Amino acid sequence: MPACLSAISGEENRLGLPKVAKAVVLLVDGLGAAALKARAGHARTLMSYLSGSSVIESGFPTTTAAALATLTTGTAPGQHGMVGYTVLDPANDRVIKQLSGWDSKIDPYTWQPMPTVFERAVALGHYAVVIGPERYRDSGFSKAVLRGAEYIGASSIGDRLERAADWLDEPGTGIAYVYVPELDVAGHATGAESPEWIGWLETLDAAVREMETRLGPDAGLVITADHGVVDIAERNRVLFDTSAPLIDGIRFVAGEPRCLQLHFAPDASESVRQATIAAWRDAEGERAWIATRAEAIAAGWFGEVRAEVEPRIGDLLVAARKGIAYYDSRTLTGNGMVGHHGSWSPAEVQVPLLRLGAFARR
Repeated sequence: MPACLSAISGEENRLGLPKVAKAVVLLVDGLGAAALKARAGHARTLMSYLSGSSVIESGFPTTTAAALATLTTGTAPGQHGMVGYTVLDPANDRVIKQLSGWDSKIDPYTWQPMPTVFERAVALGHYAVVIGPERYRDSGFSKAVLRGAEYIGASSIGDRLERAADWLDEPGTGIAYVYVPELDVAGHATGAESPEWIGWLETLDAAVREMETRLGPDAGLVITADHGVVDIAERNRVLFDTSAPLIDGIRFVAGEPRCLQLHFAPDASESVRQATIAAWRDAEGERAWIATRAEAIAAGWFGEVRAEVEPRIGDLLVAARKGIAYYDSRTLTGNGMVGHHGSWSPAEVQVPLLRLGAFARR
């Protein structure tokens, strides 16, 4: 999105996008490059723009809250502070969901203080709009990562892209962000190999095909995703809490099943902490990337980390390397999810970056 804003301003940008009057960024939640390629016959319009150079890597963790905040601020999670699906709220001694767990104790403007691309666009005299489901209009997450834009609610994928096309016909310069959550919802519920997921992919492809016909010479469209997806069978769920050494001294479990962020109790002794870390390395080191907070920060997993953000990151991170997901049976309800993401595997990290209209590079 920063590259698109630079293109509108006629400035050089890291994507090499040419100058346009208006740019649209279509974010398809959960549309990993591997999943798209595997179902190429159901998405011929999208596939016609996919090449080796149009696959990029999402940031870590590969989860919506972190990736969308990075997309709309141009900063890494260590700066914007959205470091997981669920994270520790140190001031209130609790774990909160970053997409839906906002309440009066959390101020979106201070929790995520980085300026958004929309705020920057408006300051430069451009228009900025967000087009998505109506239910997200006034959420705390939207205030944290979408502020500065006019929000336009639209119920279906087709409606959203039609509203974007209508906006392109209006005078002026600006940037638009269109959000499509349907594939991610279906992926979690039934998996990316399911008829439901494929049906939404076909719906998306048809809507993009229609949008393609309405892109004038001074308008560019970029299609990308926040993360990919890995289908995990129920038999491959690891109930880590059934092994006492793995939870000794642990007070909070944050993150998500493919990327646990474990927080020790403040009174857990150093010997207990080291023993628990060693237990995780011994038990799961062959099928997960395991790092302490200090190790993860030193390795740049979250980019440069602000002091205020550091306590939100787990004392110990367990990122699944194999086709497994870590669950806590004490809090597991229902049958769990089929589609997962959050870790470092190529299926989760690699996402498409498709350029249409004035941005097209076939």
